[in-house]
Amino acid sequence: MKTLKLIPILFCFSSLSQNQDSISLKKIYDYYLTKSKCYANLNYLTSKIGGRLSGSPQAEKAVYWAKKAMYEAGADTVILQPCMVPHWVRGKKEVCKLNSYALKINKNLNCVALGNCIATGPKGLNATVIEVSSFDDLEKLGEKNIKGKIVFYNVFFNQTHIETGSAYGETVKYRSKGASYAAKYGAVGAIVRSMTSVADDEPHTGNMNYDTSISKIKIPSLAISFLAANQLSEFLKKDNNLQLYIETHCQTLPNAPSFNVIGQITGTDKPNEFILAGGHLDSWDNGQGAHDDGTGVVQSIEILSVYKLLGIKPKHSIRAVAFMNEENGLAGGEAYAKNAKEKNEIHLAALETDAGGFTPRGFGVDTINGLYNLVSKWKNLFAPYFVERIEKGGGGADLMALEKLNVPCIGFEPDTQRYFDIHHTAQDTFDKVNKRELELGAAAIGSLIYLLDKYR
Repeated sequence: MKTLKLIPILFCFSSLSQNQDSISLKKIYDYYLTKSKCYANLNYLTSKIGGRLSGSPQAEKAVYWAKKAMYEAGADTVILQPCMVPHWVRGKKEVCKLNSYALKINKNLNCVALGNCIATGPKGLNATVIEVSSFDDLEKLGEKNIKGKIVFYNVFFNQTHIETGSAYGETVKYRSKGASYAAKYGAVGAIVRSMTSVADDEPHTGNMNYDTSISKIKIPSLAISFLAANQLSEFLKKDNNLQLYIETHCQTLPNAPSFNVIGQITGTDKPNEFILAGGHLDSWDNGQGAHDDGTGVVQSIEILSVYKLLGIKPKHSIRAVAFMNEENGLAGGEAYAKNAKEKNEIHLAALETDAGGFTPRGFGVDTINGLYNLVSKWKNLFAPYFVERIEKGGGGADLMALEKLNVPCIGFEPDTQRYFDIHHTAQDTFDKVNKRELELGAAAIGSLIYLLDKYR
């Protein structure tokens, strides 16, 4: 009978707590939708500083901008955490030119060098092209059919995937390892169809790695636009002897010193336990790095403002982290985890926002240490804000090293149907970000951090 009497009491306390949390979340959302500096901060980062590839002067400017922005947002302290980063420079604009004597065609194809690409030099490289749709195709063709040619990876996004990231995950291996596999069979160059499903003429860059376990030979590698890839494939059907001329002027310089930027509000009860939200400060050099990942950086910084301006005193220390070098090396994420391990820091949860500043849809949450079970209880709190998905499995590229330390991680999941339209392109600019969508995403992240601090 005593147990039965407790049930309504517990239910009452639970309902009261949920109601209080609903009121708190409404205040947080109201702040973000009326007073947030996310959009203004993003405007400065993208329009005044621009593309911020690791090792560049723009990346350095972004570090000191982020430090200033975090203090202005209300950080108790801002840490510049050192890391050595790759320093690859694109150089003069790339060239990819198609020439077919049989078809009487001489045509430039819109292209962009992939990160870490080597230079052809001013004389460029001219060779016939062979089209493949998989690594299995390469193996079947063998060296006798590939040697001395440029391999063209004509691999489409699978349009049947509702999650666009799944299509990206299936095709990105041709960008990252394609040059090394082509070189294994004697190719002199590699071309990939841009990692996108949108049929436009904008090429998408991204990182590639020369894997010496596959081939010790390095060959130039470029991406061509969706429409250029269509054209090249059609012309190859009519003339399998057509030539491609490619020219790159890239340089790989010695690793350069840089920093993660960590803004912290120190907890009142458990200052040595941390909850973090972060995005990556670096971006590709051909655009402004707005959705990838300026939005993630400013959303993370804004969490500090919410605590200060709403007078919320967190129990644990809250960190906003602007990671350096996600795009071409992950040095920042590795440096953060290494430092955390050396200092025996306790991280209760780590969230990354690196999927664009689009309308929020939900969170992916690790099951480590019961984090998913906790967060999934808050579905009803987020439902009024159309944040409806809380799914198992979270994190992000910058958090992978932390996950190896058994830190439970979370990935912010906005609507990504348009993300790969502009991902890694010159079109990833400030004007492509909708202010309200950005702020709604920031509010969802800020609300989740608030709840984690309260109940973790």
